[in-house]
Amino acid sequence: MVRGLAILGATGSIGRQTLDVVRAHPERLRVEVVSAHSDVNALLAIAKEFSVRRVAVRDGQQAEIVRDALPAAQVMWGDGALAEAALSPGVDLVVNAVVGSAGIRPTLAALDAGVDVALANKETVVAAGQLVVTAARRSGARIIPVDSEHSAIAQCLKGYSPDDVASLLLTASGGPFRTASADRLRTVTVSDALAHPTWRMGAKNTIDSATLMNKGLEVIEAHFLFSIPYHNIDVVVHPQSIIHSLVAFRDGSMLAQLSVPDMRLPIQYAIFESDGRVEAPWERLDLTQVAKLTFEAPDTARFPALNLAYRCGEAGGSYPAVMNAANEVAAMAFMAGQLDFLGIAGIVERVIDSHDSVTPLTLDDVLAVDHWARVRARALITERGRSV
Repeated sequence: MVRGLAILGATGSIGRQTLDVVRAHPERLRVEVVSAHSDVNALLAIAKEFSVRRVAVRDGQQAEIVRDALPAAQVMWGDGALAEAALSPGVDLVVNAVVGSAGIRPTLAALDAGVDVALANKETVVAAGQLVVTAARRSGARIIPVDSEHSAIAQCLKGYSPDDVASLLLTASGGPFRTASADRLRTVTVSDALAHPTWRMGAKNTIDSATLMNKGLEVIEAHFLFSIPYHNIDVVVHPQSIIHSLVAFRDGSMLAQLSVPDMRLPIQYAIFESDGRVEAPWERLDLTQVAKLTFEAPDTARFPALNLAYRCGEAGGSYPAVMNAANEVAAMAFMAGQLDFLGIAGIVERVIDSHDSVTPLTLDDVLAVDHWARVRARALITERGRSV
């Protein structure tokens, strides 16, 4: 059977690698709809290559460009475009590779409609975890993780229940500053932070890796995806990025998933998960060429974002959504030269400290909290800039 895909964020890192998987299995996969936030030219090239008839873009100006280039295509744009794209006819699986909280609405739309979601947008679960999990349970749709760490855990948990688990161990590369001194972190540039030693990712995810915020987001995501308490979710730094995560079981056994650091493998696993293992042309891991596998505890003094995530996850309510939104704003400000590297976690902490938690019951509740946190973070960044 040919599986129809909606690829949201098709021009980003995960989106492009999803298309590599489609190219490897043209007889089994069909791209029904694609979206992009800003790179319209790349989106047009994708639509032409894969004969895509439905396209979603950010605004009306982009929509006109697409209509001129693809007169037969259905073009969606505006705030509801991603959700509309997710519900397009012929879509069996939504690959959500959108960056940031913009991925929440299409994920909920797909799950509410009973459509499975291959989720690379960790912010969706962080900001709206209970809503997302509830929607999936109600409709019977599946949330299939694409992040290499959560994919690894899902693979290790196959056939087991949460009651069998003692703890989850999320591995972290440590990013480009794993061995950097506190003084060195004060002088980090954007190009320094974007030079990840092992993974090829989008800019925002790469910055989150450098601060270890990505691992904090993944801790919260793991809590919701696998129904494991926070005190049973640990992070271990593994610089080689060969073991993508581990599960420790009650009997003392551990299972780990190993592979070369290539996101196409977890993407392909997510797409074909219900079909079992599928042959692929990706590079294989040769253990004889791996000199050593090392592990160390994360340094939360130098990288406080990880502890902030545990704090917000355990506090619950609207704190994870606030942390996520503040981090998006702070990371973007750093990349724009408006904030220093250490200021990212500093701004996030100040926003958290000034927040009085509520219990988000609807998507509108989540989006309201998200908006508040963004406004507050921007104000604090402006205030910080004036004081320098």
